[in-house]
Amino acid sequence: MTGVELAFDDGGGDDPIAVVLPMFTTSRQTTAAAFGPALTGASVRTVYLDPPGHGDSPATVDVSSQAVLDEVCGWLAAHTTGPVLLAGASFGGYLAAAVARQHPDLVRGLLLVCPGVRPGHRTLPIGAPPPAPADWLDDVPIDLHDHLDRAIGHRTRAVATRVSTALTAGPDGNTDFQEALRASPGYALADETSDTVFDGPVTVLAGRQDRIAGYADQFAVMSRYPRGTYAVLDANPGTQPANAATPTSPPPATQIDT
Repeated sequence: MTGVELAFDDGGGDDPIAVVLPMFTTSRQTTAAAFGPALTGASVRTVYLDPPGHGDSPATVDVSSQAVLDEVCGWLAAHTTGPVLLAGASFGGYLAAAVARQHPDLVRGLLLVCPGVRPGHRTLPIGAPPPAPADWLDDVPIDLHDHLDRAIGHRTRAVATRVSTALTAGPDGNTDFQEALRASPGYALADETSDTVFDGPVTVLAGRQDRIAGYADQFAVMSRYPRGTYAVLDANPGTQPANAATPTSPPPATQIDT
């Protein structure tokens, strides 16, 4: 750990604290747009954190997920006074689960939205995605078309636009670092297949049509979470929790505050 100064936004309020980690390459602004509606009413103090190389946080760490994770753990140890509720989507969920695995004393509960489990060995849905209107991606930047086509199960123009708006909020971060990390053998954490048990409350929300993170691998690791709740949605958020900000998401969000 190098003691990198990580950027964060603290919504203030009373404890318990919920620290939310972003999807890969995105920022705390994207995370706030995605998780904010779902966490409303959860009676938590919400903090959105940029890990190294993401958003406004510098990339002055080794090119590995473990180095990124170590800085997140260091930030938690320095900025909180007890275990926190930890949430994340996709890569953010991958990191959150690893914090609970490696430093369970820092974590009170987990909310994992379409979390990565084994980045290089994913079990993805087979078959064609659900049908969608021909114009459902017309309001989305062309460079996001493939990503959203693979990620989203609720394939409407309104959802695609909302997700695209969230994804493009905030700075891009250090794209050179992100690309190097994705290509590095260190992208996968050495202990990602560990059966280490976390006995705090856990909610895992996955998408049946998610062709980026999948849903089967997330269910396969539920034995690690004896107090875990798993839900898979057909019209799923994919790796975009902004699309999970619907009436179906507040119950899983509030379950971590138990």
